[in-house]
Amino acid sequence: MSTPKTERDLLVFSIWAVLGFAGLAFLLEGFTRDSYFVCLLGTALIVAAFVAHIIVNFLFQQGFRPGETVLGIGAFGVLTFTFIAGVLSGSMSMVDYYSGLTLFSILIVGFIAYLSTRHGLRGAFSRFHVKTAVSEDSGR
Repeated sequence: MSTPKTERDLLVFSIWAVLGFAGLAFLLEGFTRDSYFVCLLGTALIVAAFVAHIIVNFLFQQGFRPGETVLGIGAFGVLTFTFIAGVLSGSMSMVDYYSGLTLFSILIVGFIAYLSTRHGLRGAFSRFHVKTAVSEDSGR
């Protein structure tokens, strides 16, 4: 018998298997052909996968799991490192450069929009800001 957790996991996996990998394929094809519009289509599919993941989380009344968060931040870090290495090597065309900037801009804006709508602006800041406890002996 399936549980809501299993159903949610299958839906999320299916979303990223179809939309995420299709987006990655279009993004890589756009880089290969130096086509900004093909890269833009890939970016749109990746954003659609992210939005669909958020909708599934809402329907199952769950948030992102720690493993999903680590995977997302790790993938963003690897993409950022690869983009910076490409820029520093000087082997990128202007189409590749603008396609990468578009992808990162949309991902950052989407991340901030998600945090602000899910937790509110104050709550989103509180998710990252950790206030350390101050002992009474320290004089503060």
